[in-house]
Amino acid sequence: MPWKEVWESHGGRIAGVAFSFILGLIYLFSGFWDMLFFALVVFIGYTFGKRKDNAQPPLFQWQELVERLSGRWRPFK
Repeated sequence: MPWKEVWESHGGRIAGVAFSFILGLIYLFSGFWDMLFFALVVFIGYTFGKRKDNAQPPLFQWQELVERLSGRWRPFK
C-alpha cells in the first residue's frame, strides 16, 4: 500500500497521533499546566492570525473601550 493511499485514507488519525505524541513529550518535560498554557497561547495566536487573514474586524474596539472607561472613571470631574 503506497504512502499516498495511506495518508488519504488515514490522514486525520496519523496527524492526531503525531500531535498527541508531541503534546505527550511536552507534558513529560515541562508539566501539565505549562503544556496547557502553551496550547492556550498557540490557540490565541492562531485565532488572531485567522481573523487577520480573513480581514475580519478586531474582537475588541479598543478606542471605544478606552473612551468609555476614561469618561466613566475620570478622577477629577
